[in-house]
Amino acid sequence: MTVFTRLCILGLLLGISSTSRGQSELLPDTGVGGVYEVMIGTDDSESLLKYLAQFGFREIDKGQIGREKALALYGVDSGLTSYRLQNAEVDSHGLIRVLAWETLLGTGVGYAQPETVGQRMMVMRTEDVFRIHDAFADARKAGQKWLPTAPVYADLYAMTEGKPDVLNRRTGVREMAVYGELFNLVLFQRYGYTIKGYGSISPDSPLRTSEITHNDFMLAGNSKADMHRQTDYYRDVFGLKPEGPVVLDGDWQDGPKVVFNMADGSSHYYRGFVSPNNISGKLKFFVNPDQRPDRSAAQQPGYGGITMHSLFADKPELVKQLAEEHGIITTDVQKNEFGENSFVLRGPDGSSWQILPKPKLTTPEVTELTFETTAH
Repeated sequence: MTVFTRLCILGLLLGISSTSRGQSELLPDTGVGGVYEVMIGTDDSESLLKYLAQFGFREIDKGQIGREKALALYGVDSGLTSYRLQNAEVDSHGLIRVLAWETLLGTGVGYAQPETVGQRMMVMRTEDVFRIHDAFADARKAGQKWLPTAPVYADLYAMTEGKPDVLNRRTGVREMAVYGELFNLVLFQRYGYTIKGYGSISPDSPLRTSEITHNDFMLAGNSKADMHRQTDYYRDVFGLKPEGPVVLDGDWQDGPKVVFNMADGSSHYYRGFVSPNNISGKLKFFVNPDQRPDRSAAQQPGYGGITMHSLFADKPELVKQLAEEHGIITTDVQKNEFGENSFVLRGPDGSSWQILPKPKLTTPEVTELTFETTAH
């Protein structure tokens, strides 16, 4: 069997996710796509916009609401100016919204050690992971609050055949993390393969980085039961597909050990979700069986840092109905700062979500996960 054939089969397998209820067709048909926006709170939008521009994100929309409307929708008694940012032409997932609050409630989770409960991380593909590592290592030496981890290689899908050498080059990714005060990043560089619709890099991006391909969430708890209790609503309310059962990962895996700065002997439970309507914009959740620092109280709208995300849906009214049936409180449907009908909910995992109607897209959602090998 050739590598390409094996990758195609793997793509099909990864596209068919099991659920604890048995069949993926039992998922509610909400039309929810992958994560649409990562929302970052700040009281210094000018500096944040300059940083995000280095990753190729440009402003495509700007909106404002006053204190009264912000309180009704976000629960924050502060005026709000928002900037919607897009990377290149990708508009179906992986955007960023900067939430510039007139009165910030607090610094948020802030600069913290990896795997602090409440941390959120956004993930991008890059063409040169070492270039980014050097940039943030230089910033750290200059006294800035950045913690870059060393790039580490991982053959995520066991794609390398035989013993790699110059003629039989390895296939996989090299990844790293950057922990900061306002946002945390994971960046990966592919070797030997591509995935259409999953990490598109524009030459206009100074750091040669893509849209947000997936998102990591550090949750409270210490067991599989805690993971299910907090994340089942992604399946039952949003209609997202679990990629598989909850599994225990740990320091024996090179990638997680370095990216999450895991001490010897440590581990975490992992669960992933993907939209049946988009292979990108995935969600990944982590629960540690051992105690970790907990700053989740500051992981909510009105604070600094990654405090919210948005999803769009073909049937937002169904999402609202399902949320209420599962005991999740939602706001009333109302116009957000961009004039979009929306509502906000906070799940049992402490994550806040704004649900939007599906916009008119110029780049279609990719629903089939396919791998193509490359010569490099």
